[in-house]
Order: sequence, then C-alpha cells, then structure tokens
Amino acid sequence: MYNHVIWPDRFDPKTSAIYALNDIDVKAPPEVVWKLLVDAENWSRYFPAEDQVKILSGEAELAMGTRYSRVTVGYPMSLLVTEFVENRRLAWATTVDGDPTGSSAYHGWVITPTQDGCHVLTEETQQGEWFLEMLGRRHPGGLYRYHQTWVERLADAAEAQMAKHLSNKAG
Repeated sequence: MYNHVIWPDRFDPKTSAIYALNDIDVKAPPEVVWKLLVDAENWSRYFPAEDQVKILSGEAELAMGTRYSRVTVGYPMSLLVTEFVENRRLAWATTVDGDPTGSSAYHGWVITPTQDGCHVLTEETQQGEWFLEMLGRRHPGGLYRYHQTWVERLADAAEAQMAKHLSNKAG
C-alpha cells in the first residue's frame, strides 16, 4: 500500500473537475529521484516538455515556499511549493497566468522506498474553466498522458544515474 497526496480541501479529487494519478516503480533510491524532482530548472534534461521553468524566489532547487514559473504546453503558470518532506513528499499549487476565471491546480509527488529502489506516485487535480476547456474538452486524458511520460522519463533518468554510479564504482 502506497501513500497518496495530502489534498488541501479545495483541491480534493472528489470535487475537482480533472484528476490524474500516475505511478511507477523505480530501480533507484528515493534520494536519486528526489534530486531530479527538486532540480526544477533542469527537468528538461530528462523531460524535454518542461524546458521553461524558472525559480523566482532565489533558491537553487525547489524547497518549501519556493515560487516558480513554468510554461507548460505553451501556457505560462505560477507555482508555489506547499509541501516538502525531503526524499518523500513534494507538492505545489498552480495558477494559470492571465486566466480571469482563476483556474488552479494542485500537483503532488509521493516517493516510497521499496526493496529494489522506490515507488513514485504523482497525482494532480485541476479546477476552473481554463483547465476544463484545455484538458477536459480539447485534450481529454491529456493530463494523465503527460504525467505518464513524466514518471517514465523520471524513472529512466534515475535508473541511468544509478547505472552510471555503479559503473564508476566498478571501474
């Protein structure tokens, strides 16, 4: 049994217009996955779609309270890290820049150690007319597909780092 995202009331999946859950087993320790997740400005190294991330509050990596921006599928968004438990839990709240309807989202990550590495689970809920139009009507299932690619590439990057580390140790 794996833990799930801890939802603020307004983002609960039971009352959200759009919800996605994706998870994957990774053959790398939680610390390796964590380092890739908190290095937001370099997500594009393993997930090219996230190539426009900028930390605005001065930190080198995501931390509790970090404010950052990103352009996701062509749309600018503002984000705030709201949960941060090193090597275990990371979450942020998102607003769509320039959306007069106030569309918002909540995206969380949960990393659980396993015998072979870790289990990574990500969940997101979205509310508001902008998300309903973009993902509900124009691209149904788009959030799930986007996150599935993200978790697969995150796993590949973490496992590649482990293979390189083991190779360097052996050599």
